[in-house]
Amino acid sequence: MDPVNTGIIGIVLLVFLFLLRMPVAFAMAFVGFLGFSYLSSFHAGIKILARDFFEQFSNFPISAIPMFILMGSFAFASGIGKRLYDAAYTILGNLRGGLTMATVVACGFFAAICGSTAATAATIGKIALPEMKKYHYDDAFATGCVASAGTLGILIPPSTIFLVYGIITEQSIGKLFIAGIIPGIILTFLFLIVVGLMCWRNPACAPAGASTNFKAKGKALVGIFEALILFGLVIGGLFLGWFTPTQAGGIGAAGALVIGLVRRELNWRVFIESTRDGLRTSCMVLCVITGATVFGHFMAVSTIPFILADWVERLPLPPMAIMGVIIFIYLIGGCFMDSMALVVLTVPVLYPVVVRLGFDPIWFGVIIVLVAEMGVITPPVGVNVYVIKGIAPEVPLEKIFKGIFPFLVAIIINALILMAFPKLALILPGLIK
Repeated sequence: MDPVNTGIIGIVLLVFLFLLRMPVAFAMAFVGFLGFSYLSSFHAGIKILARDFFEQFSNFPISAIPMFILMGSFAFASGIGKRLYDAAYTILGNLRGGLTMATVVACGFFAAICGSTAATAATIGKIALPEMKKYHYDDAFATGCVASAGTLGILIPPSTIFLVYGIITEQSIGKLFIAGIIPGIILTFLFLIVVGLMCWRNPACAPAGASTNFKAKGKALVGIFEALILFGLVIGGLFLGWFTPTQAGGIGAAGALVIGLVRRELNWRVFIESTRDGLRTSCMVLCVITGATVFGHFMAVSTIPFILADWVERLPLPPMAIMGVIIFIYLIGGCFMDSMALVVLTVPVLYPVVVRLGFDPIWFGVIIVLVAEMGVITPPVGVNVYVIKGIAPEVPLEKIFKGIFPFLVAIIINALILMAFPKLALILPGLIK
């Protein structure tokens, strides 16, 4: 069988294993090993498997990933997420749709110290969904909002997707982090506009909450200070060149730990559980990267990536229209594949094409993250939707998916804005020398 047909069979087998709920990392490593062994030799397959695992797990830049994940775990255990939501709820909760607005704002702030969509959705969802249920919010609207607002976790820095993209393309992780700030703020406002329009169209879907006075609103602002300090320390240190990404993640984790101790939210049991959760998530991410590397070597010998890249580059279209085709490929791929795996698999193929077309690599990184955001809420693989389903098991899955679509439109609009005005993602990185 020729390499191209072998590669196509491998992709079909991979999607089939995903649908069977086989862990993403193991599925990619398994199919990659089988395919590479078939197209070369069993001995070569064993060697590439061992080499990829050793090289990825001993790669120093990747050590930044577990540090930022640990920072997010400690931030959750320290109760920062709850205080952020309480502050947003006190300020916005008396408005129609105020609880969903508070959820969006809290997700935006928590994203600034987390870096994970699932962790952001889970942290804020556990607090927000019971409150929205108490005030009789529409189930689809409430759950769709939390699942979608959780996507801010990989756009507002720090972000695991930015970390992985920076490692693959050898771009400055500090610049990538900074590049996500303005698009993240724009997307937060777009989400708030979606909430406002939904409430205007159907006021019954989101009744107003209890009103609070100005004194209570002012006092509530204290709840966001520690998150702002932690964000400023980590991102400011990267921006000024004080820390490497790994050091920034470690300092952020230590800062979240200190906040938890000062607040007396952490004890030995919570500390061990949050450390275990961070370790488990880190291992998952590293295994996904390694599995995707093995599968990528299979794809390389199948020549499919080079054929696809050549086809995209030869399209009789202007560069921006070709970028639209690339985004569409990511959007479709995100429906069937984990966002992290999709980025690791496709960026090595499409990145050289994007650079040859004259697009800025930092800007492309932001676009990649935006498309990855779409993938974590679109069916059938939308990870955030399944996270919210776990928090609200009484809400049917199809209702949650129905609730995400207005917010999905906001993400698409944000991508179009960045395509029309690339400087929005490049202003802040341009300040770093």
